[in-house]
Amino acid sequence: METVRFGGDAQTVLIQPVDEYEAAGLEHEFAALRSLTEQDFQLIACRVDDWNRALSPWAAPAVFGGTAFSGGAGDTLAQIIALCDDPEKQYCLGGYSLAGLFALWAVYQTDRFAGAAAVSPSVWFPGFSAYLREHPIRTGSVYLSLGDREERTRNPVLSSVGDCIRADYALLCAQGIPCTLEWNKGNHFQQPDLRMAKGFAWLLNRLQKTDGGC
Repeated sequence: METVRFGGDAQTVLIQPVDEYEAAGLEHEFAALRSLTEQDFQLIACRVDDWNRALSPWAAPAVFGGTAFSGGAGDTLAQIIALCDDPEKQYCLGGYSLAGLFALWAVYQTDRFAGAAAVSPSVWFPGFSAYLREHPIRTGSVYLSLGDREERTRNPVLSSVGDCIRADYALLCAQGIPCTLEWNKGNHFQQPDLRMAKGFAWLLNRLQKTDGGC
């Protein structure tokens, strides 16, 4: 897996799957994140080329365009966990859009991550909210966010994203998981780098307040 690293050696490591578009904004995201937290961190961006295969937790039909989801998230997660090779460090996982869905799904698979930042996540994904209700989460902190215009679409699947994220947030709160749901201005494509920075900053600041634990 091709990676790009920002920041020096730090006890807290943030890992983010990115595509070509998000990779272009990583320097701005890193700078924004540095302005939002005083905690030291390293950011590792993992390049993902086949988004619909590598980040989908299970197979599902195409929702837009003609490319179906083929459920390769397990292989991707194994590669990311291999990056978490220092038992003395704490790792957080985050992502935008389908990568945000992947980050949230991942913390139901492993306890390796101290927190997850699911930013504008594709929680409309078929069967995903039901999956969360039926399985235990294995992390201590979850950040959720969505643009306030993202659910305003004619696509009947995508338009469910608002109801889905509200239900997912309510579920986590009911389970006593420390979490937040932040609403950003705009649609799905506005300021993904800044939105990611805000999500990771929330995790870092929470970890700092709890002395490195969730």
